[in-house]
Amino acid sequence: MAATPSLLVISAHAGDFVWRAGGAIAAAVLRGERATVVCLSFGERGESASQWLAGKSLDEIKALRRAEAEAAAAALGADIEFLDLGDYPLRESPEAVARLVDVYRRTQPTVVLTHTLTDPYNGDHPAAARMALQARVLAQAIGVAGADGSFPTTDEIIGAPPVFFFEPHQGEQCDFRPNVLLDITDAFPHKRAAMECLPAQKHMWSYYTDLAVRRGVQVRRNAGPNLGLPHETMGEAYVRYYPQVTGVLE
Repeated sequence: MAATPSLLVISAHAGDFVWRAGGAIAAAVLRGERATVVCLSFGERGESASQWLAGKSLDEIKALRRAEAEAAAAALGADIEFLDLGDYPLRESPEAVARLVDVYRRTQPTVVLTHTLTDPYNGDHPAAARMALQARVLAQAIGVAGADGSFPTTDEIIGAPPVFFFEPHQGEQCDFRPNVLLDITDAFPHKRAAMECLPAQKHMWSYYTDLAVRRGVQVRRNAGPNLGLPHETMGEAYVRYYPQVTGVLE
């Protein structure tokens, strides 16, 4: 029997996975797949302005963002873990990459979602993408040790899961030209519920609902003439990083 498909989402901050990939996560779970979200930081410094203005301490803000992200992941049906690497800036390091290598080997992803490699407004996002890609390659090598210094068994090394970049907040400034449109109509209520778990960024709720509507229009226009997609189709957009391998063009 084939192993259960496994989705791995690597998110720079505690809310990124919800806005950008919540539909894909919920859709995977609805299909019976496993989904794991890794938040590299809580977004405690750069993405929690309302809490700083309210006079909360750093530890209080981190605890709040953790609780919000855990509730959002539960709404999507995903597991979630936090590496607590700090944000603004999110610093790349061999130690952080080694911890991600361990995540890859433990979750054995069949699909990986992460940020774009370009984002002039937020350097944490491309930093997360670079570490996600580096860890993916290293996790395939049996001669590369994990964070604790131990070497993997043959069962622990991974294959070559496809990587998809999810949509940044200002795509036209991030060289984002989507080549994959995902129908998230059935999953969208779960995404909306997850968004509402993030009151620290309430201003994003309507933005990403409207974006799902616009991407849904593009899903319908690109889906072929006879698929009968409903008028209320909701969508998410992605860029596939590595080539697709297939025996049939479709």
